[in-house]
Amino acid sequence: MQNNRYPKIHVRSKNELVKRLVSAGTPENSAVALINDSLANFDTYWKDHPRLSRPGDEKWVRDASGTKLGRLLNLIDRAVLKPYDHLLPNFIFGGISGRDHKSAVRHLLGRKRGRVLLKLDITRFYEQISQERVVQFFALKASCGQQGAALFGKLCCVPFGAKDQPQARKTIARGFATSSRLAVWCNLDVFLKLERLVTKELKGKDPRIAIYVDDIGITASHASKEDLMRLYPKIEAILAGDRNQKLPLNKKKTEIIFHNGDTYNVDGSFKGKWGFEHLGLQMNRNSLTPGTKTRWKIADVTHRLKTSTNRPISLRRSKKGLSRYKKYIQK
Repeated sequence: MQNNRYPKIHVRSKNELVKRLVSAGTPENSAVALINDSLANFDTYWKDHPRLSRPGDEKWVRDASGTKLGRLLNLIDRAVLKPYDHLLPNFIFGGISGRDHKSAVRHLLGRKRGRVLLKLDITRFYEQISQERVVQFFALKASCGQQGAALFGKLCCVPFGAKDQPQARKTIARGFATSSRLAVWCNLDVFLKLERLVTKELKGKDPRIAIYVDDIGITASHASKEDLMRLYPKIEAILAGDRNQKLPLNKKKTEIIFHNGDTYNVDGSFKGKWGFEHLGLQMNRNSLTPGTKTRWKIADVTHRLKTSTNRPISLRRSKKGLSRYKKYIQK
């Protein structure tokens, strides 16, 4: 099943993982101790992040920062996964070197005017990716042995649900350093099918697709609402087509947006007049600017600084950070 789209990682055992970490600058005895300690104390080295987790949405952010497991995951991400970022197609963004949300949205601007945007959101993306899927990626796609693949599965996955109420099913751990890259690699075949579908269905309209973790943006020039309404069920069928790992879409977050701000639900009903935005950025004809939420923050901080008598340092820092972000987006 190996092909040129996938990395040849070749970690067949724990000893070979040690060698990979050593090649990245970690002393051998430290690498051995780090792996053994992380395996022995795995459950005590991570917790549910109390502020970032959203139990109501069945999304738990796992926090291993400041622990030996957290250090090991950072090393695996840097030494094992990151070197193969260049193999990913140019429509994949998020958690990958040099491909942030700005580059994702800029990709969607395309070359022709009159863009129309279809926004999609995968429901509980990380939680859909099972430990078995991770092991299969390493064993069948990345040329790792079963022992090495199982080792990665143990280190990168946790039981679904709150930590104090774990379920039997294990999934990629939302929040671990390895998760963004693994989520992409485990679903690359599906994402490639999506890109081919978009290119075919919107042929002649300068189609673009940008996949940023669980957010999917699709744009085309002079496409009609009906064009995107017909495209949606075909996308839905591809994402739900893998019986071992379905990727359901959140219809409430699915939107068809025209450049004038007219926004429609996927059933064609009018939703309102919103900005032509994706991933928090306003898409202009040939440029990007901060989206509505960021502009509101800038206006609020500016107003509070003008009306404040003591100009607190926290507000000044916020204004400075927002100004830097605005310059970066508009650069």
